[in-house]
Amino acid sequence: MNDFKTFDYRKEIDGLRALAVIPVILFHAGFDFFSGGFIGVDIFFVISGYLITSLILQEKINNEFSLINFYERRARRILPALFLVVIVTIPFAFLVMSPLALKEFSNSLISIPLFLSNFQFWSESGYFATAAEEKPLLHTWSLAVEEQYYLLFPIFLVLAWRFRKHRVFWMIVGFAGISFALSEWGWRNSATANFYLAPPRVWELLAGSIVAFVVRKRGVRDNNILALLGIVAITVPIMTYDESTPFPSSYSLVPVIGVMLLVLFAGSDTFVAKFLSTKVMVGIGLISYSAYLWQQPLFAFAHIRSMKVPGQ
Repeated sequence: MNDFKTFDYRKEIDGLRALAVIPVILFHAGFDFFSGGFIGVDIFFVISGYLITSLILQEKINNEFSLINFYERRARRILPALFLVVIVTIPFAFLVMSPLALKEFSNSLISIPLFLSNFQFWSESGYFATAAEEKPLLHTWSLAVEEQYYLLFPIFLVLAWRFRKHRVFWMIVGFAGISFALSEWGWRNSATANFYLAPPRVWELLAGSIVAFVVRKRGVRDNNILALLGIVAITVPIMTYDESTPFPSSYSLVPVIGVMLLVLFAGSDTFVAKFLSTKVMVGIGLISYSAYLWQQPLFAFAHIRSMKVPGQ
């Protein structure tokens, strides 16, 4: 058990959260330069997979892990801010939304607490459809995907822990491979389901889980070249991908691998880690969850009211 290193807070991970949320907001604001800013969601997925797996591994190794405690911590972390946003949007929805849109909004009030909103939005429209711009709670699909991962992945680790850790690692690699293959099939055959549902998405979260095992075993390395390559792999898709880029798919590999490189090789002494650890980046990263929650309702209501969205 002592072959795994302890889990330590890394400021650069919070900075990486900033690198995820800023492009998402600017993409939804309509800035053409950030045409691929939607990949910020995929960055969040990898980060979440890494952090959650790291925490679970630490507690499992120390014989301190409890499913009930895990779920309780996740609920305290996610639900208060989410429910606040939902409650605030309700009166505005009744004031400005059409009867049909209001009916769909009401359905989301049921699906969101059950973390099934990705199923709802899958059944309603594509993410980039015009109608989607008028859905103030559309972004909760990604929270649903994460929560479905949070629900099932710890159970998997509890059941698989009887095996040697390297076998659990390769099982995760196998599941990630199956999920990736499914996403490649999905965008060609059922693009909307491929976008919203968890099975074609979970490989991105599992990529973070894979990195967590590697970091536990070998630690974080200082490698300026690989860390810079990770930044490039994230920023280039943000500027070059657009709404026509199939997602998730092999195109997702570029930013996902970029995040993996940063987590593995952006040690505290690298230039990239020093940039991501600045007060501005860390500060934005610390409020990234709240920023992500609020940006979609603001832009959606602006669109409904035919206001000019910033950047257009």
